[in-house]
Amino acid sequence: MATIDPCINTGDTTWVLISSILVLTMMPALAFFEAGLLRSINTVSLVTQIIVGVSVLSGMWHFFGYTLVFGRSLGGVIGNLENILMIGVDYNTCSRHAPNVPAALYGFFQMMFAAITPLLMTGAFAERMRFKAYMIYIILWEILIYYPVAHWIWGDGWMSTLNPPVEDFAGGIVIHTTAGAASLVCALVLGQRKDFDKYDGEFPPSNLPLAALGGALLWTSWFGFNAGSALSSGPLAVSTVVATQRAATCSGVVWLILSWVRGKPSAVATINGVIAGLAGITPASGYVDPQYGTVIGLVLGLSSYGGVYLLKHKLRIDDALDVSSVHGITGAVGAFMIGFFGQKAFNSTGADGLFFGDHSWRLLGVQTAAIVVSGVYAAIVTFIILKVIDRLVKLKLSEEDLGLDVKDHGEDAYAWSHVPEILLNVNGQILDTNETTRLLRSSAGSLGGGSSRSSYLGL
Repeated sequence: MATIDPCINTGDTTWVLISSILVLTMMPALAFFEAGLLRSINTVSLVTQIIVGVSVLSGMWHFFGYTLVFGRSLGGVIGNLENILMIGVDYNTCSRHAPNVPAALYGFFQMMFAAITPLLMTGAFAERMRFKAYMIYIILWEILIYYPVAHWIWGDGWMSTLNPPVEDFAGGIVIHTTAGAASLVCALVLGQRKDFDKYDGEFPPSNLPLAALGGALLWTSWFGFNAGSALSSGPLAVSTVVATQRAATCSGVVWLILSWVRGKPSAVATINGVIAGLAGITPASGYVDPQYGTVIGLVLGLSSYGGVYLLKHKLRIDDALDVSSVHGITGAVGAFMIGFFGQKAFNSTGADGLFFGDHSWRLLGVQTAAIVVSGVYAAIVTFIILKVIDRLVKLKLSEEDLGLDVKDHGEDAYAWSHVPEILLNVNGQILDTNETTRLLRSSAGSLGGGSSRSSYLGL
């Protein structure tokens, strides 16, 4: 057996290994969460996109993704090919990016981040993008957007050489800001789904318990996402866990209260609020005092809720599951907050924000520049990718009533999914699934005196 480098700490290695598996769990959890919130005729499509995406993106990471992100920098833009096929990424020595765990484990952990980032966007273009177009999209997006931005910030790229370096503990900019900006572009290019105005953008969930299960699994697994990025099992991991929980719960309460004020306390709103808090604290979780996680969580809840209201209900942009707000806005806000609340006392590799140390504006300026550059870059390249794909293959499903499950995959998620199609109204017209649901809700509302509408915002 090869000699193990004394730099490897078994406790830290155990924690990062567990965290890697937790992040992997987030991907089926994402499939459950999104499938439960969408129409049943698109359930198979969503699950297939997630599972196939994990497989393809993980394979890409092994072949060339790791080296493009963490290889020696070529002009600060992208990594070289010295670690293609992960050659030289050893199991018995430490990585220069993770000094206490095996280099191969660090590569495995980062693979999970690379795999989940494009999958977040499935919630934005849900029920519209054809599977062939989706496959081309995630491959090009990963190569042209994720790999470069991850290299800029986490590798040896130009953002890591600024003074102070850009701080993004677990992916607020690299993951959430880029995916959020791209999601907004996808929603604009693909346009509204049929009946968007009828439901004010808030289509009735097909399976709310499934969505709640997915949301709960995302919440649990997110601690591996954030605290695993400490790359150690010591105090930094502990403070990261606490900051993450505080931000998530505070954001969830904000969404609950606002939905209640505007109508009724919404389960969907509360789940989305929690996820908004988790996404937003991601960049800051390892750089701030957990006490300030409460403040950041409140800001994240207000900003994400306001983002949904503005983008979907005022500007009428059909980002199906509000990825641009729940992930994009929060990722940017969380990264921005580091410029105020960052403390070297909680992470010696970081810098003090405006409220601490010498009260310098420098970190705030660096964070702001990184957010703007990364977001704009992701948006522009995403637009180009979509236009190219639309010329090569058909980008959008035209027969929305049939659904992507049958059209693209020839499979049904539920045996009863087509039963509502044979139900007739008083005029003898066929009712679709959503119309049947609406009438049932209306009947229940009239009997119980409640609202017949289902809305994330409680509208």
